Amino acid sequence: METRLTLSIWLVVTPNVLLLDYAGPAEALRMARDMGANFSLHTCSPQTSVATTLDVGLSGLEPLPEKLPRNSLLIVVGNGKEEVDHQSAAAHAVVLWLKQVPLADTRLASICSGALLLAKAGCLVGHRCTTHHSLLDALRAAEPAAEVEMDRIYVDDGRTLTSAGISTGIDLALHIIEQYAGAELAARVARRLVIYQRRGPNDPQLSPWLAWRNHMHPAVHRAQDAVARDPAKTWTLEELAAQACVSARHLSRLFAVHAGISIVAYQQQLRIALARDLLKKAPELSVERVSEQCGFGSTRDFRRVWQRYAEGTPGQVRVQAQRQTGP
Repeated sequence: METRLTLSIWLVVTPNVLLLDYAGPAEALRMARDMGANFSLHTCSPQTSVATTLDVGLSGLEPLPEKLPRNSLLIVVGNGKEEVDHQSAAAHAVVLWLKQVPLADTRLASICSGALLLAKAGCLVGHRCTTHHSLLDALRAAEPAAEVEMDRIYVDDGRTLTSAGISTGIDLALHIIEQYAGAELAARVARRLVIYQRRGPNDPQLSPWLAWRNHMHPAVHRAQDAVARDPAKTWTLEELAAQACVSARHLSRLFAVHAGISIVAYQQQLRIALARDLLKKAPELSVERVSEQCGFGSTRDFRRVWQRYAEGTPGQVRVQAQRQTGP
């Protein structure tokens, strides 16, 4: 049996940390861990305790580690008054630490003004990134060699992940959960948090695994949970109604009203998302085999549904993945 490697996540805080910048993503990651994600969570700082923007303290903090486990993730959290807070000895210590300790396989993330500390440490050279809208010019000044993007909730540029901050730190945390623990678990965490998935006009499309969940109806959520756990299954309306504990006719009406999409369209979009992921991760599989594994009755049906909900063709996604993996 394959053993999942633990992802070691280090949230880095400095004095006058903006509490929601820290607590929002930290709680999302904690919930994911408690729901089964193989995460190891740490909150570290140059100090054993720091003040927050709400005049309450965070104590019992771990020291900045001298060595990091392989494939760790660092999340540098923002501050309330970065123009003052980033002049502190603790902030300078974090910048020096960021220059020296991360390994080549360490991923670096930031919430809000935490991006400025990454910039000062030289971590954003040549990278696409973002931060709070009021700090975009400051980020450009801190690292002229970075490609600073505006009007973005977050930017994933491979090794670096940066967010606009405050509530968008939760969006970034959900993205991280989806990457490392799967879309279904990320959807469960989003539901637990009872949040709306906010995206700006220039952002990537919302993941189908997280979409259509911005409602409060428990029966519809139960049906969506069942489909998300096994989208390739041929669910009958009666089977889903049993999962939702309502009648079949009532479920159809509830789904349309509260999710804003039909049950068939919802399952089709999850199947397309599953197929896209499979084409990228296993490009050696034929399109016919992928369509079969994702629950489509035929390759023709798969291509028809793909054309309705996705750009390009399944074959193009497969070829692109083969080029990226190389010989």
